[in-house]
Amino acid sequence: MHTQDNKEPSLDSNEQQSSHIPDGAPPPYSLSNLAGSIRGEIRHTIESVIDTLDSSLRCLSLQIHDHPELMFEEIFAHNLLSDYMESHGFTVTRHYLGLKTAWRAEYTHGNGGRTLGINSEMDALPVIGHACGHNLIAISGVGVALAVKSALETHNVPGTVVLLGTPAEEGGGGKIILLERGAYKGMDACLMCHPSPGPELTSYVVSSLAMQSIDAEFFGQSAHAGDAPWEGANALDAAFLAYSSVSVLRQQIKPDHRVHGVINGSERAANVIPDYAKMRWYVRAPTRDELARLAERVCACFEGAALATSCRLKITNSTTYYDLRQNSILGNYESGMSVGQYPSGASTDFGNVSYALPSLHPAFAIPTLPHGGNHSPAFTDSARTTEAHKACMITTKALACTGFRVLEDGVFFKRVREAFEASL
Repeated sequence: MHTQDNKEPSLDSNEQQSSHIPDGAPPPYSLSNLAGSIRGEIRHTIESVIDTLDSSLRCLSLQIHDHPELMFEEIFAHNLLSDYMESHGFTVTRHYLGLKTAWRAEYTHGNGGRTLGINSEMDALPVIGHACGHNLIAISGVGVALAVKSALETHNVPGTVVLLGTPAEEGGGGKIILLERGAYKGMDACLMCHPSPGPELTSYVVSSLAMQSIDAEFFGQSAHAGDAPWEGANALDAAFLAYSSVSVLRQQIKPDHRVHGVINGSERAANVIPDYAKMRWYVRAPTRDELARLAERVCACFEGAALATSCRLKITNSTTYYDLRQNSILGNYESGMSVGQYPSGASTDFGNVSYALPSLHPAFAIPTLPHGGNHSPAFTDSARTTEAHKACMITTKALACTGFRVLEDGVFFKRVREAFEASL
C-alpha cells in the first residue's frame, strides 16, 4: 500500500497537507476550516465523541469488511449495527419497512426542532467483497449520528437524528425502495459520504451519473448444431449481435455517457443451438432525461438483434438511479469546495434521495495502489487500512459538524432549503 509518509498529519496544518498534493488536485480538508462557521465548543464536543468512539468504530468496520454480504443479504451487518446503535441510546427498528436488512435508529432531544437524516450502506460486491468501501460508509453514518446526539444533549439543542441502514446500493436500489415507502419523510436534510482514490487528506463534492439497469433476454429455438442448424434460432447469436451493436453505438454517444454490460454464463453444450441468452446492461448519463434518451437507443440495439436472428426479446428495466444533486450550501460548508467541480462516472441510489430533500454526499480519498480504484480487488484491501479509517474519521467529524448546524442554525438551514428549491 502506497502512503506518502508514516506520520499522522496534523489536522491544523493546511500548509503541511498541501505539500503532499499535486497541482490541480482537490484542496485538503481540515476541521479548522469550520472555525468561522460553528462554535468551537460544539466542534470540540463532536471531535471528542468521535475520538472516543474511534476504536469501536474501527472494530465495526473490520467486522463488516471481513463478512462481505451481497445486496439484500446484509444480515450480519444489520444485526451488528442495530445492536450497536441500540446500546448507545437510539431507538432501533429492525427489518425496516419490509426490507429484512434495512434498519432505522432514531434519537430525539427536547421538543420540536428539525430532523437530520444519515445513511449507512452495508452491501459488498460479488467475488471482490468490500471493493467500494461500504464498511467505511457504515461506520461514518454511525459516528455522525452518535456525535450529533451528544452535541444535542451537551448544548441542549432540540432536534432528531435518524440513521438509516440502507441495503443494496450496488444495483438493488435500497434507498429508492425506502424513499418510496416513506423512510425519508420528515427529514430536513440527509448526509452520507463515500471513499474513493485521490490525494491524501482530500475531500470533494461531485455529482454522479443517472443510471438504468436493463436485462435483455433472448428466446430462440434449440436444434442440433451439426445435423439441422437451420431448424434453430440462436439466442446466443442475438446476444452477441446486440453486444456488437452497442459497441458500435458507443462511437456516437457523448463522452460523459456510459454503456456497459455482460452476457450471463451458460453451461450449454456446443452442439446445441442455444435457445436462451441473458444480458445485463448499465446505461448512464449526466441527467435522468439524457439517460432516458440513451436507454431508448440501447434498447433499439437489442430489438435489432432479435429481429435479425428470429428470436423473441424480453426487456426488463430496473428502478432508475437519478443523478446526484449535491446541495451547494451543505457542500461548501462541509469542505469549502465547489459543488460539481470534479465529475464522477459512478452512480448511486442516493441520487433519488437528493431529488426529494437537501442532501450531501462528499467523497473522501483513501490511499490506494495505482489502478486500484473503486470496484477493484486492490480497493478492497485499501478499505480496511488504518489510513482509510483515519480519513473516514476526518470526514465523519466534518459531516457531524454540518449536520448539527442544520439542526441548530435556522438561518443556515433556510439557505440550505432555498438552494435545494432552486436546484429543482
